[in-house]
Amino acid sequence: MSGICGQFNLDSAPAARADLQAMTAMLKQRGPDRADIWKHEHCGFGHTLLATTPELQYERQPFVHTETGCAITADVRLDNREELLAALGLSERRDVTGDAELILRAYLEWSDGCVDRLLGDFAFAIWDPRHRMLFCARDQFGMRPLYYHHAQGQHFLFASDARAILVLPQVPYRIDAGRVADFLVPELEWTDFTSTFYEGVFRLPPGHKAIVTPSSLTVAEYWHPTPGPELGPMSDDDYRQGFLDVFTKAVDSRLRAPKGSVGAMLSGGMDSGSVVAVGKEILRARGDGPLATFSAARRRPTDDSSDGFGDFDCLESQAIYAASSMSSISPTLIHPDQVDHAYESLTTDFDEPFDGVFTMLHAIFLAAHDHSQRVVIDGGGGDMVLHEGSYIVRLIRKGQLNLAIAEIIAERKYWGGSSALSLLRYARSAIVPEVVKKPLRAFRYRRRYKSYVKTSLISTEFAQSVGIEDRIERMRTLFPTNSPSDYAVEYCERIWPNMTAGRERYARIAAATGMEARDPFMDKRVIDYCSRLPGRFFLKDGWPKSVLREITADTLPKEVLWTGRKPHLGWLYSEAITRLATNRGELDLPRLKEQLASYVDTAALSGAWQQFQSGGDSEQIHYAHILAVWLRRNATRPVVT
Repeated sequence: MSGICGQFNLDSAPAARADLQAMTAMLKQRGPDRADIWKHEHCGFGHTLLATTPELQYERQPFVHTETGCAITADVRLDNREELLAALGLSERRDVTGDAELILRAYLEWSDGCVDRLLGDFAFAIWDPRHRMLFCARDQFGMRPLYYHHAQGQHFLFASDARAILVLPQVPYRIDAGRVADFLVPELEWTDFTSTFYEGVFRLPPGHKAIVTPSSLTVAEYWHPTPGPELGPMSDDDYRQGFLDVFTKAVDSRLRAPKGSVGAMLSGGMDSGSVVAVGKEILRARGDGPLATFSAARRRPTDDSSDGFGDFDCLESQAIYAASSMSSISPTLIHPDQVDHAYESLTTDFDEPFDGVFTMLHAIFLAAHDHSQRVVIDGGGGDMVLHEGSYIVRLIRKGQLNLAIAEIIAERKYWGGSSALSLLRYARSAIVPEVVKKPLRAFRYRRRYKSYVKTSLISTEFAQSVGIEDRIERMRTLFPTNSPSDYAVEYCERIWPNMTAGRERYARIAAATGMEARDPFMDKRVIDYCSRLPGRFFLKDGWPKSVLREITADTLPKEVLWTGRKPHLGWLYSEAITRLATNRGELDLPRLKEQLASYVDTAALSGAWQQFQSGGDSEQIHYAHILAVWLRRNATRPVVT
């Protein structure tokens, strides 16, 4: 994942090379292969290269179009290169035209409407001297980051990392206390699409573009998930084949990289398993395999038992070991007791406190980096893209009670619980009028989040000072407040707010380890297709993600396909780090109290510490430790080292 940055002086002052050098230097970890700077009058760009596509190995950025003087810096992988090359009359130059140049030429042809024609992961900025204008855009799903700071009449700064903006002394440096509160009440991570942990530094939201002139900044949405025309009617085989076709294209696009530089996360679940199952066959057909995979699992006991697991009762780990036995892959497993060597990275190399909680993910990226990978594909978006939503409710509304009851009974076998209670809950949702449900839904939402606040470590005084109830309400407005009658509409409204925070976190952690994260489920073609699929392809016989199970029935092990709800192993890695920090003397209660006194209830912190010391839950102490580490790192303005 390359790094981009830039400075546009709105007061016509010359762009400062020293500023550009400082910003670019802060992005070195994102782009260790090459760093370049370009400037012209009052605008300048920086670029640090991580060569993750064949074209990036020779494309020089920032790229300047000689005839117009327009320039671009981009962090990009385009998935519709051939289509764009043909539309722009550049097919004969495909081997010498990089993705950044292709975007710039699309801009010269279609102006800011070019973003409607781009498919892939991207964040870019284009300087157009003809109109004294800067044009920025970010991909539909926020796979590539873009931060900015705007001081009206003075300057506009942007970068792939907030710290690359904050390195400049003309930018005020203040921690956003509201985001600290969001971290202490983790369910508030998705408060909005724009704020960061620093006041005055913002994210350009996914699917948005920005036009900057000396007198104005205009941010506008150019894409939002909306359902297309209904699929079919088709046979179920045709629906499945259609999904397999678009999913295969999405995986194939994300395998576009220098040979041997792509690995894949492999958990014991359907999502990453399907990505690997499809990806390894694409590589095998090219003669480029095996596909390197990276998994986090408990250690397996060595014994003579017939199933190879002995007393091994962790279903997730059993599924991971089974998945790792697939052909045409080269598996690497990371265990919770292997974090010692990566302790420093796992406890310091994170841009936001939220990232420090994803210790397992960080460990996987580090392992991939150690194996000379540059790209890791994953299935992180599968839960969002293939969620069944209100399928059972819709069956009840349509009078298909037998099918609804059958699905409820089967679903309870997967998730556990009472089928009768589930039926009552679904029936209530289907029958109660929206005019009654809407205020009740809002009441339950507020009550639930207030309970999160009460059970967290956040102090009452600090929560009140940041307006925690207003933040709860602000986040609520991001999510659908009704249940649309059309499933496709519901699907699109649900997926939009849920996907951004997770994908941004993956991107930040990958960048911190010199890697690039790619997710085939976060592909516009896949989401467009799934928004038009009938509900039975998301839930069938109680099993979620049925379309995914059906297309991989002959390729994934049964432990992956047909094991029900499995424990998530991520917390084992965070707990290992927390206990290691304690053993090293770097984590103790007096120090935590001193560092976090402005933010947490110290009595609650003492209670959590006592529980942790007695061998109990370590979650709150891990959160406190991560916040303390982050606050120390960010106590002063970042500097170039």
